[in-house]
Amino acid sequence: MWLARADSQCYNELLMIKKVLRYIFRLWSNKELRKKILFTAGMIFVFRLVAHIPSPGVDAVKLKELFASSQLLGLLDVFSGGTLANFSVMALGVNPYINASIILQMLTIVIPSLEALSKEGEYGREKINQYTRLLTLPLAVVQAIGILVFLRSKEILAVSNPAAILSMVLTMTAGTMLLLWLGELITEYGLGNGVSLIIFAGIVGRLPITFIQTFSIADTVSLQNIFIFTGLSLGVIAGVVMINEAVRKVTVNYARRSRGSSLVGGQSTHLPLKVNQAGVIPIIFAVSIVLLPSMAGNLLASVPNPIVSQMALRLSAAFTPESLVYTLTYFLLVLGFTYFYTAVIFDPVKIADEVKKHGGFVPGIRPGKSTADYLSYIITRITLAGALFLGIVAVLPNIAQKLSGVATLSIGGTGILIVVSVILETVNQVEAMMVTRSYDRFLE
Repeated sequence: MWLARADSQCYNELLMIKKVLRYIFRLWSNKELRKKILFTAGMIFVFRLVAHIPSPGVDAVKLKELFASSQLLGLLDVFSGGTLANFSVMALGVNPYINASIILQMLTIVIPSLEALSKEGEYGREKINQYTRLLTLPLAVVQAIGILVFLRSKEILAVSNPAAILSMVLTMTAGTMLLLWLGELITEYGLGNGVSLIIFAGIVGRLPITFIQTFSIADTVSLQNIFIFTGLSLGVIAGVVMINEAVRKVTVNYARRSRGSSLVGGQSTHLPLKVNQAGVIPIIFAVSIVLLPSMAGNLLASVPNPIVSQMALRLSAAFTPESLVYTLTYFLLVLGFTYFYTAVIFDPVKIADEVKKHGGFVPGIRPGKSTADYLSYIITRITLAGALFLGIVAVLPNIAQKLSGVATLSIGGTGILIVVSVILETVNQVEAMMVTRSYDRFLE
């Protein structure tokens, strides 16, 4: 009996391996996909290569000690792909671009001309992307100056010559723009969203170090706590997969129409509405915003005015990753950005018009405005489930860190969340491309 069960398990494992190998072979046999995969891998390799080029003028030993003692800086380093800890030429990462994207999307709601531009299809999106790139440049300069001022206050900056500091600012800004260019090349010629994949590559490059740091303190922290966190991580991965793949199917019927002497149409289909329309973008946006108060507090702490300095210290202490204010703010920002980004990418009026144009209708709902209101009603409620899940998953590692006492957990948990989401988005795109390619081959 035991041997039969073991043989059955081995057979299932071999069958799974066979399916994986067959899937990889299908990917590699597709010439177009093969080119995209190789191009994406090449761009990521260039990113990781340039990320290890250090910027001069910084005391590396003191910088390493500073990052080891600050959980906030460690979290920033994760999102920069390890470029901030060694202060490479790409120390800023894509943070200026993310902040520029947030600002432009906020302005789209406020400024009517930008709102009209966002509704002009591909042309409008390209113009907004152009404005985002232009805004990224001054933001990168400001952030570079801010980081250098912070390092100088900690006596880590080894140079004080204005020309040398200007050179470092220009180098860091150029590194960000190079990184942005690599991301856009991936988006156009490779697989997935370029900026998301850049962040993904950076986090993956840092995750092994995070895990090593976690297990290296197993002697001082209960090993049981680490195992509990490992179980939570697996649960987070399963939950992210489930939420990203969950859809609400809205039935759409198409009326039968006469075309010549025959009747066409009359079929019934469904409109899939994803529970998590925004994907991983709310997490990335929320992290960029929630880290700003602490960074501002650290910068203003060295101001000679005692009142400003005291307020800056309180602000910095309130927004440390282990504080309750940080956790609540992070959670609310994830919820807000989930709804905000869903509203940006999902237009119920446009979808309702498309359904009406093709002779479709939702059973019991009038075509046009009533259908749009109905879709808006559904998306608002299912987005609540997705937003709550993302918010809970985002702050769960912080809670686990408080309970277990392992300082690296909050960093690793946030990284895992983004990594899994980006992988799912990329795999879905690959599947869509394979299906499209199969249809094209059939038509040929």
